[in-house]
Amino acid sequence: MKYLYKILLICAGINYLSSATASESAVLADAKPTDCRCLPTSPCWPTDRQWQELSKQLDGKLVKPELLTLACQTDINSQACKDELIKIKNPFYVQSKPGGTQTQGWLNAWSNTPSVYAVEAKTTKDIARAVDFAREHNLRIVVKGGGHDYLGRSSAPDSLLVWTHDMREVKYIPDFIPTGAPNSESAIPVITAEAGTRWIEAYNVATNQNHLYVQGGGCASVGAAGGFIQGGGFGSLSKKFGTGAAGIVQVEVVTADGQTLIANKYQNSDLFWAIRGGGGGTYGIVSKVTLKLHQLPSSFGIYSAQISAKNDDSFKILIKKFLDFYENKLNNEYWGEQFAFNSKNQLNIFMVYQGLNSNQANNVWKDFNSWIKQNKSNYTIKNKNIQVPPVDMWNYAYWKKYHPEMVTANTLPGALEGEYWWSSNTDEASQYIYTYQSWWMPKSLLTNEPNLVKLSAAFFKASRAGNVSVHINKGLSGASEEAIANSKETSTNPSVFNADALVLMGAGSDKIISGVKDYQPDYKAAQVKVDIISAAMKNLVDLAPNSGTYANEADYFQKNWQQDFWGDNYSRLLSVKQKYDPQGLFYCHHCVGSEFWNDKGMCRIK
Repeated sequence: MKYLYKILLICAGINYLSSATASESAVLADAKPTDCRCLPTSPCWPTDRQWQELSKQLDGKLVKPELLTLACQTDINSQACKDELIKIKNPFYVQSKPGGTQTQGWLNAWSNTPSVYAVEAKTTKDIARAVDFAREHNLRIVVKGGGHDYLGRSSAPDSLLVWTHDMREVKYIPDFIPTGAPNSESAIPVITAEAGTRWIEAYNVATNQNHLYVQGGGCASVGAAGGFIQGGGFGSLSKKFGTGAAGIVQVEVVTADGQTLIANKYQNSDLFWAIRGGGGGTYGIVSKVTLKLHQLPSSFGIYSAQISAKNDDSFKILIKKFLDFYENKLNNEYWGEQFAFNSKNQLNIFMVYQGLNSNQANNVWKDFNSWIKQNKSNYTIKNKNIQVPPVDMWNYAYWKKYHPEMVTANTLPGALEGEYWWSSNTDEASQYIYTYQSWWMPKSLLTNEPNLVKLSAAFFKASRAGNVSVHINKGLSGASEEAIANSKETSTNPSVFNADALVLMGAGSDKIISGVKDYQPDYKAAQVKVDIISAAMKNLVDLAPNSGTYANEADYFQKNWQQDFWGDNYSRLLSVKQKYDPQGLFYCHHCVGSEFWNDKGMCRIK
């Protein structure tokens, strides 16, 4: 029943002066003695000898990144090109190369262009040396661990890349106490993960080896210490355990002055708060993260279904019925993941649950499914409920044995045992985005009948344009008290606590090859798709124009990104940025403080 798994487990202005004082603007604007960073063609660019001196200081290596599809630029029909086009569909392969990024680009926004040099960091000292070199030579600096960022923050031309891929040590500590904590602080179980750790490695230590749970992301190849978790980070069970950022107990971070700091709630607490939700690549480079562990759920399962409506009128009724059912039965700590409406008048459901056995989960759906059967002349349904031992959540051997259609193993030379990704995510590797837009769906739209009618109509209208995904685990309105309390200690946009879910629409292609003439986007056709989806999303956004969205999965062209991404937290985040990086060494698109730079991060805006 492959259809059950086709919904992807997807592994952004207000005027600045409205959220900060004029004096803060002046400090940031005057902090750097030069207006532009050095380019390779500039006299200030480091000499070959200076690059060689940097290389000698490193525990790792200084390398020159290349596009993975370089062979295709020479000869699209060559065997080397054909081999590479197969490899770049493997997310672990893509991230194992300094010039690779999970996404190849975004229409009219960015394309993956490798840095001039990359520091292949092996240690925290390597990161600090790279930061010092970039600061001393006025270079654009970029950070890449897993390289999954949609908005192009993992690559930049004319830059120095800090590549943390080889820093992947994960340790289990059963009785951790944060640095600087009072004697009364109770020890808790944690894992520590270095900067390049992927979630597959974190889950292996936390769950496979020690039978505990850590709140991470759904895509196994995403980094555990980078932009995902620093940008908030939602996983399938976030309604139970909170955001990924809420699980951070302590970080080791290299700041713009080259210092290595320990940040937690007892020391450098402002930096700690900002890193927990205020966006990656902004306040410093996190070299190690310490994550809280929880007891495994008593049970874990997956409920999936596809419901097809006979006609438009039946589909409109189904949309409203299901939204009401979701609010009353599924918007709680037991359920996670997503559902979607599409232009074929289908409702596709992929839900995970915890703390319920199979019978209890089926009972939740009993009345809704009975309604479908009572109206079988208008609807058809295919559904499935499977139980998974909680200890095997991330165990490749289990999935391969019982549900092989759901997983794809990394079979390349050097792959770690049990390294895999969800098969439904394969098309995301080396994708090219035309548009990707999101908005939080506030609870008030589902608990008020007139609002529910409007929302249902907006979903139907949007579904005419394509797939409309609703990620329930990325809204915390129905979350557990623990999840809400812990997540409120972070800098994540407060709007998430009023949100039932995150609504997403997108379009793109996996047939685009960077730098190859005959494999570039059809810009006119692509722009038509962008315009259609933008109009569809506007119908939903207009119902809750102040709701905001999740910074890690948002439109590259988000206009009011400061407010939309961080709400009332933005002014405080900017103050932290000003304190720890007054010269703006760390820049990334629509990150805190980026409004003072041009869209490439190379020159200050005068």
